[in-house]
Amino acid sequence: MPVNKILVVDDSKTELHHMTELLLKRGYSVRTAESGDEALKRLAEDKPDLILMDVVMPGQNGFQLTRTITRDPRYAGLPVIMCTSKNQETDKVWGLRQGAKDYVVKPVVADELIAKIKKFD
Repeated sequence: MPVNKILVVDDSKTELHHMTELLLKRGYSVRTAESGDEALKRLAEDKPDLILMDVVMPGQNGFQLTRTITRDPRYAGLPVIMCTSKNQETDKVWGLRQGAKDYVVKPVVADELIAKIKKFD
């Protein structure tokens, strides 16, 4: 299934704006969420093709939210790419164990992110 709709989950308005602009310029449809609860609501409403997930957020963190989403049969096969400033190898391994399909460290390099997204087209 081609990736058209992307849900960006991040508690930073600056990051949401940056990611949204980057993705819109590449022709993607973008929805955003600033918390785990908002992300789950958007997920049910918008049925995105892919999720870009921050880790450090109030309430449910990105690792917990990724685990919740990837273990829910309704979202089987929905790719989650962790997109975070947490750059330790242990963070990456943990994110992938929670069900993420890939991991990108901020600040995001646009071409690298787009290449990772295109792997799911």
